[in-house]
Amino acid sequence: MAEGQDKKSATAPSCCCSPVVETPVSVPGIGVSSGNIGFGPWVVGHITTAAGEIPVVSTALESADRRGAYKARWGIGRMNYRVQPGLYAVGRPTAKSQVFVSANYKMSFDHLRSRLGGSDAWLLVLDTRGINVWCAAGKGTFGTDELVKRVIGCRLNEIVSHRRLIVPQLGAPGIAAHTVKERTGFRVVYGPVRAADLAAFLAAGFKATPEMRRVTFNFFDRIALVPNELVHNLKYPLPAAACFLVFSGFGPGVYAWERVVSFGLVNALLVLAVYLAGSIIPAALLPWLPGRAFAVKGAWFGLVCALILGVAAAGEPGVFRNTLAGLSWFLMIPAATSFIAMNFTGCSTYTSLSGVQREMRVAVPVQAGVAVAGLGLWTAGLFI
Repeated sequence: MAEGQDKKSATAPSCCCSPVVETPVSVPGIGVSSGNIGFGPWVVGHITTAAGEIPVVSTALESADRRGAYKARWGIGRMNYRVQPGLYAVGRPTAKSQVFVSANYKMSFDHLRSRLGGSDAWLLVLDTRGINVWCAAGKGTFGTDELVKRVIGCRLNEIVSHRRLIVPQLGAPGIAAHTVKERTGFRVVYGPVRAADLAAFLAAGFKATPEMRRVTFNFFDRIALVPNELVHNLKYPLPAAACFLVFSGFGPGVYAWERVVSFGLVNALLVLAVYLAGSIIPAALLPWLPGRAFAVKGAWFGLVCALILGVAAAGEPGVFRNTLAGLSWFLMIPAATSFIAMNFTGCSTYTSLSGVQREMRVAVPVQAGVAVAGLGLWTAGLFI
C-alpha cells in the first residue's frame, strides 16, 4: 500500500467485500499493519451494487506504488505490503463483467489491476497473508476454502449474473475447481500465467495458447528476486565475518592485534564477498551452471571462485596466513555457495516441494561436513 493512506471509512455492509477502515497504523511507503489494512490512493471511488458499495481501483500505477514495490523487493516492510482482501472494481463493471481472482500481496494486486486498463471488471482478492499467488497456492492460503469464503461472504452471486471465476494459472495447485463449483455454483477458469496475456486470453474466448501456459524464469525474473534474498539472509554472513575477524588474532603468543589487521580483515572480507557472489551469480547463471540440483550448481560456482582466489593468492603470499589457511577456503567457499544457492529454491519455478526436501536431506549434511572440515583446517592454521 502506498504513502498517504486514505483514512476515510468505507460505508459498506458487514461482509468480506468492503472493509470498514478503523484508524489504520501507517507504515511509511509500504502500507499499514496487518491488524487493520486500509485503502490507499489507488482507491478512486466506490460503485453501488446489490451487495453494497465496492471500492473502485485505479489501473494506473503511481510513483508511490513503484516505491512500495521497490522497498518490498529489498525486504523493507515486505510482510506488511498487502491490501485488504475482498471485492474491488475496475472501471464501471456490470453484472456481466468478468471476475478475476488474485492474492492480497500488493505487488500481485498491482500487477493485475495495471493490466486491466480500459476494462470493466471485478477483482476478488483472497487473504493470502501478504504472499504472492504462486507461493500462497503452495502454502494453502490461496486455496479452495479461502476462495469459497470470499465468494459467499462478498455475495458475489448477487453482483454478477454469470458464474465464472478467472483464477491465475499459478494458483491452480491450491484450488480444487470441482469443490468450488459444488459449494458456490461458480466455475473456475484458469487464466494465463502472465497478466499481460489476459486481453488475448479473453479475446480468444477463455482459451490459452501453449505460450500462455508456459512458465518462464528468465534472467530478469531471477535477478529481481536477489535483493530480498540478500537482505533476508544478511543476518548470517555479518556475524560470520565478525567471528573470522576476531579469531584471526589467535596464534602463537595467544593473541595479537597485528594478526587481526593483517589476516582478519582479509578473512572477513572474503566471507562477505562469498556471500554476495553466491547470492547473485548462481541466480543469474542458473540455467548454465552444471548439474540439476541447486546445491550442485552452487558448489560448482564455489569451486570456480576458490580456484580464482587460489591463483590470485599465489602471487600475493600475504593473503593467507599459511597453506592450511589457504586450503581451508577451498572447502568453505564451495560449501557456502552450495548452501546459498539452495536457498534460492524457494524463489524458483524450477523446483517442487518434494524435490527441495529431497535435495536438502542429501545436500545439507554434505555441506555441513565440508564446512566443518574447512573450519578445522582454518583453525589449525592459526597455530602454525
